[in-house]
Amino acid sequence: MIKRHKTAPNLFSYPQYWAECYGVSPFLPTTREEMDLLGWDSCDVIIVTGDAYVDHPSFGMAVMGRLLEAQGYRVGIIDQPDWRNKEDFMRLGRPNLYFGVTAGNMDSMINRYTADLKVRNDDAYTPYGIGGKRPDRAVIVYSQRCKEAFNDVPVMIGGIEASLRRIAQYDYWSDEVRRSVLIDSTADILLYGNAERAIVEVTKQVAAGKKMNQVTDVRGTTLVRDVPPGGFSEIDSSRVDWPGKVDKIYSPYEYIPEGKCQTKDANEDDDVMPIRVIPAPLRRGEKLEADKTYIRLPSFEKVSKDPVLYAHTSRILHLESNPHNARALIQKHGKKEIWVNPPPIPLETDEMDGVFDFPYARVPHPKYKKARIPAYDMIKTSINIMRGCFGGCTFCSITEHEGRVIQSRSHESILNEIEQIKEKVPGFTGHISDLGGPTSNMYTLNCKDDEIQASCRKLSCVYPEICPNLNTDHSPTTQLYRKARKVEGIHTVSIASGLRYDLAVEDPEYVKELVTYHVGGLLKIAPEHSEKGTLSKMMKPGMGTYDNFKRMFDKYSKEAGKKQHLIPYFIAAHPGCEDEDMMNLAVWLKKNDFKPDQVQTFYPSPMSLATAMYHSGKNPLKRVTYKSEDVYTPKDYKQRTVQKGFLRYHDTSNWADLRDTLKSMGRADLIGNGPNKLVPAEDKDKQMPRRPKKAKPGQRTGASHTSNRPTDKNIKEAERNRRKSANDASSAGRPVTGSATPTRPKKGPSTQANKTKPAKRRR
Repeated sequence: MIKRHKTAPNLFSYPQYWAECYGVSPFLPTTREEMDLLGWDSCDVIIVTGDAYVDHPSFGMAVMGRLLEAQGYRVGIIDQPDWRNKEDFMRLGRPNLYFGVTAGNMDSMINRYTADLKVRNDDAYTPYGIGGKRPDRAVIVYSQRCKEAFNDVPVMIGGIEASLRRIAQYDYWSDEVRRSVLIDSTADILLYGNAERAIVEVTKQVAAGKKMNQVTDVRGTTLVRDVPPGGFSEIDSSRVDWPGKVDKIYSPYEYIPEGKCQTKDANEDDDVMPIRVIPAPLRRGEKLEADKTYIRLPSFEKVSKDPVLYAHTSRILHLESNPHNARALIQKHGKKEIWVNPPPIPLETDEMDGVFDFPYARVPHPKYKKARIPAYDMIKTSINIMRGCFGGCTFCSITEHEGRVIQSRSHESILNEIEQIKEKVPGFTGHISDLGGPTSNMYTLNCKDDEIQASCRKLSCVYPEICPNLNTDHSPTTQLYRKARKVEGIHTVSIASGLRYDLAVEDPEYVKELVTYHVGGLLKIAPEHSEKGTLSKMMKPGMGTYDNFKRMFDKYSKEAGKKQHLIPYFIAAHPGCEDEDMMNLAVWLKKNDFKPDQVQTFYPSPMSLATAMYHSGKNPLKRVTYKSEDVYTPKDYKQRTVQKGFLRYHDTSNWADLRDTLKSMGRADLIGNGPNKLVPAEDKDKQMPRRPKKAKPGQRTGASHTSNRPTDKNIKEAERNRRKSANDASSAGRPVTGSATPTRPKKGPSTQANKTKPAKRRR
């Protein structure tokens, strides 16, 4: 394999399209009336999105729209269209180049359903948080409606929903393996990841007169082919078990008649060049040029029926994620081939700065008036300083979407965004709610050597231990924090993004800076579990690292004169997690006086490694065979509920199930009263506390605000209100129930008896 660090043309080096003469729009138009005000007769590109249109760099449609606008194209937005017919997809007319379709910032299925497959009632990306404003599998539905509206207009799909479904993928909601979304949507091309490079290159070629299906070699794209391209070497990895000794298999396409020139004819088409097929066992030791090599995955038909082949496919996909050495992938779907080009080259710092320096309005489109959009409220004063994550957590989809190479902005660009927030965000009070990204303290951290990075295929740079080639110097982040605090008009800079504490402990100065100035009493971190077996399936560090960070956190909090606490997050029912593991985690939580309020059950998102474990029962972190390691996963609702109940061992509603589980495990010794017991004995269920107990000072409940804790004042007030309600009810002749809602008396002979009995107090 030829190893070298790959580069790409600068994102802003392309000649501008002729429509750049129209300049910058205050907002990208969402109606024909807005287009008329801009003097447009048509749009070159129309972006269809499942989110409300917020002109902010945290919203994908705004980033892609402003990027294309900077390249000289006229871009319109169709936001949250009525998908039940094609009319709403025609509101901006026919686009000159193509439709760009995205489900939005969240996968539409995860947005709509909980991990227990219950329908959510709200949608943070919709005005007023109203649910149901986008369809299930929005990319498929929107794409098909665009084709109905204008069947001769190409459709490009992208965003996280498309990224995570670029090949055959396990679908948790239907419990089956589905085809590539490119097939089901009938779209012409799929862009995966942060697709700035791809969208600029594809748009340039289409604007120059190429048909969308002729744009075949752009990194970060996926397309449908009839046959593989010629002139490539194929590594056949469509099987997991091969015979012990394999003689070299010669392809008939490799035969060259004697005397024939072995160089390519200048007039010969690439698609008719021979393909060299190399079975997987023979590829070791042979140097192949990555740009002329692709890997054949097991077909959709095979992975949909064989979970082991699915796990094998997942492993290959993740091993081919480094943009500097990844090869193209191909997967047969019926008579068609899904061709996945290698990942895009990451953006350089000046390119990242350019993307975030566009003239975003930083507010929702005016048509929403004063409607509250919850997702915007969460990020309106936060700043994204980086992209990507090299942590490799198996349950997370960041790597599959953004990649492992960290892309960082300059200090100057970030400080300029603070000034933009001060100027443009209504009601700004001087509080920057976050300086972060997928992982806040991975800012500027990357491999120390370009050549080492170019050849690396590790799934994580920090597991099972931190790679010695990884730069762990947090000083650029520490300096950024100090500069941000000094900006005039800024009184608080919080760090709310995920913190990788196993990296943070490598730089005590950073931890001190963080704890002293940027923690508002509670810091949320994510150990995810306490047990080594489960952590190994997550690719997360052990609790020893957590203990080291906690000691540093407590030390620097004390030095700063602050009472601050860590709020750890944990996952239940993750692949590899037995009931005994959850029991041990619950014991750890009680020992450390943690009573989590917000807990989560593992959610199998498409394409993640943990989802492959969930579906296949195999471990794709190692070579997969039919005899390789089996992975247990709690799947049915009862199992998942019990494991989640262990995280909330203090909740009375979980005690009965936990007792049954502990007894079946032979751990009845944890049932009873006392500090060494996990759940109380059954007689405790019948004891009704007279009133809520006041939380102990500093008790960690998992609540994000201390105002949620009961106090003497509000307890007394609640008791007075309860007595007043009871007296009012008694004088009105209503039965007293302890609730403001009247209860309907039972019919029949027992009704009179019920009137004379004292009402039971509602728990």
